[in-house]
Amino acid sequence: MNRRHFLTTAGAAAGIGLTLQALPLNAATFGQHGLFTPIRCGTGRFESRGGTIGWFIHEDGVVVIDSQFPESASECLAGLAERSGRGIDLLINSHHHGDHTAGNGVLGADGARIVAHDNVPMLQRVQAERRDTLDAQTYAAETFAHEWLEQVGDETIRLRHFGPAHTAGDAIIHFERADVVHMGDLVFNYRHAYIDLGAGADTANWITTLERTYEVFTDDTVFIFGHGNPANGVLGRRQDVLVMADYLGALRDAAAAGIDAGMSAEETASKGLEGFDSQMVEGNPDGIARNIATVYEEMTSVQE
Repeated sequence: MNRRHFLTTAGAAAGIGLTLQALPLNAATFGQHGLFTPIRCGTGRFESRGGTIGWFIHEDGVVVIDSQFPESASECLAGLAERSGRGIDLLINSHHHGDHTAGNGVLGADGARIVAHDNVPMLQRVQAERRDTLDAQTYAAETFAHEWLEQVGDETIRLRHFGPAHTAGDAIIHFERADVVHMGDLVFNYRHAYIDLGAGADTANWITTLERTYEVFTDDTVFIFGHGNPANGVLGRRQDVLVMADYLGALRDAAAAGIDAGMSAEETASKGLEGFDSQMVEGNPDGIARNIATVYEEMTSVQE
């Protein structure tokens, strides 16, 4: 095990073990369609197809994070209506990718405000032009640059952007009273990542973003991640954020070693990573190698 933060986080993980057992983290709950799972203080998650949806229900408003695809968004909308007796008031996009925004037209159909980082509508439009799906898009009408804040009932919702990371428009969404954070795709929990260079991904600042996240929140904070290894799921604590940072750091170290040795991206990727077997997901045996090759491309482009 060569993870930089292992020794510093192992003690914290042991100290919160009982608390983690109280959360719905068992592997058997993952991979089901239309799974609604409460977390605490009115928050919860919805899993079906695409990035994990977060939700908050209060008599004064319903807030949703991300929208997956139209079909699963419709299922989510119906389930939230059953649980809340009202429509969606606020939809937040954690970033622009289609598995997080393609259902915007469904979840935002009845007048819900849609909020995202400043770069999200532009990135979403560029992606839609490339895929010839412009007519299917619904964009955020409210955007923010660095921080955004709103009160819904007794809950304060704070959005933060720490610079380019997974994309150039990632938001970290914090339900402050519940102390639940939705990370979007800033964390692929114990699995290889999608590094979108075309949308402004920056793995060096991605690491910084994750380290800042670790510092901002506490061991009591519950995190919702955009994607996860089925064995670990999409809920976690802040030490899981550092595991993602360590994985990105290992990718950069591997790419730099290959560049320094005069190897090609393919040769470098074929070396793999030691100590990160948990990031390998069944059905995607080449995921880590593709990540190394992408970071190699990122680092050689910067050098040029």
